[in-house]
Amino acid sequence: MVVRVPKHPRKRASERRRLDMRLDDLHLWYLGDPSAPCYVGALKLVSAGKGVSLRYDKAWLSNGFALSEDLPLVDSEFLPPGRLATDAQRAVGAVDDARPDRWGEKVIRFVDKPKRLSLMEYLYYAGDDRFGALGISTSATTYSPRVGGPLPRLDEVQQLSEVVAKIEALEPLSVLEAKIIAGGGSPLGGAKPKALIDINGEQWVIKFFNNEPVDTPLIEHATMTLAARAGISVAETQVIHLADASAIAIRRFDREQGRRIHSISAGTAIRAVTASGDEPEMGYPALARILRRVGIAQDDVNQRDARELFRRMVFNILMDNTDDHEKNHSLLVASPFEHGRLKLAPAYDVLPTNSGQGYQEFICGAHGRDSTLENAMSQCEAFGLLPAEAAAEVTAIIGVVNTWQEHFAQAGVSAHDIENLAERIDGEELLSQRTGFDASQFRATPAKKPRQSPFRRS
Repeated sequence: MVVRVPKHPRKRASERRRLDMRLDDLHLWYLGDPSAPCYVGALKLVSAGKGVSLRYDKAWLSNGFALSEDLPLVDSEFLPPGRLATDAQRAVGAVDDARPDRWGEKVIRFVDKPKRLSLMEYLYYAGDDRFGALGISTSATTYSPRVGGPLPRLDEVQQLSEVVAKIEALEPLSVLEAKIIAGGGSPLGGAKPKALIDINGEQWVIKFFNNEPVDTPLIEHATMTLAARAGISVAETQVIHLADASAIAIRRFDREQGRRIHSISAGTAIRAVTASGDEPEMGYPALARILRRVGIAQDDVNQRDARELFRRMVFNILMDNTDDHEKNHSLLVASPFEHGRLKLAPAYDVLPTNSGQGYQEFICGAHGRDSTLENAMSQCEAFGLLPAEAAAEVTAIIGVVNTWQEHFAQAGVSAHDIENLAERIDGEELLSQRTGFDASQFRATPAKKPRQSPFRRS
């Protein structure tokens, strides 16, 4: 984010005029190679200001790829869902993943102060380092994004944490503080305070302590490393120790050797295959079916991804991670210009919510969002697993989760915080599921054959 504090009156007036712009029309670009942006198409504000549409450019129709399954390469204006909730704002298809979430919107409102707060403003002011490989520009001929400053470095994290705390408290920022947040204050999703930082030339997301009753950043690091022991691919993390709290840094999985990887959220993938007028079934089984159908078929990567998704679901249930909503699962689009097949992105935002609410945000099985192993097992065929295979996966996850206290202690989590979390993780509701699970009761049944990818060009 760049706070406009220009030195020259003429520049100040120019920047002020930019702030006063009504962004009814913007342009979408693809930045797989940031040095060679490709124009995708035009964005328009529609649905009484609550939605954003996309029309592909003719060159993209000839040489591009479908950004998501609901945005095929046809010459038409694609509109967001017709029935939006009163306060809902949504861009069409994969474009919706390019916008910031609650924290990013808060930074934009506080730092940039656009006079109008439509989805177009949020898309534009999120800047150049948003999730995935899409970019937002004011021009169709030149990639002209919201200009941002350099990312804060690791040695500036203490100052960055103080700036974030000021934004959270709605306290005014100095010019220097505004420059610190300028590089990566708002591009990414999520509700909690975070920013982008540079660690040894790579982009990492840093998440800060937010007055929770336990050391959440350290606990997230401990949970993510425990998940890795359970055979789950996780984003790389490291704990950053600040003056009075911890922070956690997560290496971006949508960046690789200077290139950007086109990525979509689970919510976008599931909505894209939902028939018009139907409610999308936001859940693990639906996402697993997509992975098996349009995942990377070579070397059975799609089948392994679906199996791993099953592990993630079981791990989240047993570790009381109930904040497993549609934005907390992502898919990487491999070789988009060739076949556009999907790969399950590394897990992130995995930690106990310590709520004991008894249900997940994502559907787990026949019993909806119930946080039970019975529910997880109920639709194991969606993951390409025979009941006996699924039961073996559950047994393995239980074995890892049973070591959580020891693992957390080794990771540096305090005895007080472990005791606090144990009230849920080792409480009767979850512990009884770990001790009472009987894998021998499940027999094998045939699995279904996956369908062909819809991304393949005819």
